[in-house]
Amino acid sequence: MSRYAEPMARLIEELKKLPGVGAKTAQRYAFHILRSSDEDAAALAEAVRMLKASLRLCSICNNVTDVDPCTYCTSTRRNRRQVCVVEEPTNIAAVERTREYNGVYHVLHGTLSPLHGVGPDQLRASSLVARVERGEVDEVILATSPTLEGEATANWLAGALRGFPVKITRIATGVPAGSDIEYADEVTMARAMEGRREL
Repeated sequence: MSRYAEPMARLIEELKKLPGVGAKTAQRYAFHILRSSDEDAAALAEAVRMLKASLRLCSICNNVTDVDPCTYCTSTRRNRRQVCVVEEPTNIAAVERTREYNGVYHVLHGTLSPLHGVGPDQLRASSLVARVERGEVDEVILATSPTLEGEATANWLAGALRGFPVKITRIATGVPAGSDIEYADEVTMARAMEGRREL
């Protein structure tokens, strides 16, 4: 039997489904919401409802958006012939923070993971292949994570695009700026050596 009233126990269970939220954090969030004013609680509920009602995937790049096509795909200031492929919509923010990239994006919504039943058909890659096939793209930058799944996804996608006249590049990986080489693992150090450049 739960030690909380049913509405509180239900909210805690729902909050625990959020990534990175365990039982204790879910309890803190639930009690914070309970202590909030009726207006703040209603505003939170309305924000969640509007999020689900208003957002959809861009018909071109699969980014989460409230307008279709999204603002990246319709911007006249961005190079639409350069496409950066990322795993998730949240990865776009990391690329944008660099202020070095001015192309458009393509979001796969995952990586290949046979153990979790994710194969090529579960990724949102077909529209990217179609864009390349139509000759709309000059360069595809594969910006998947340097994990086993991310590397497998990048290699699979490179193979799928190799028959088309498009430049395929992979983001560099290696020792992060500000870190000490002494603490780099062998894979990170090997990537840093492979990606070295002339000064």
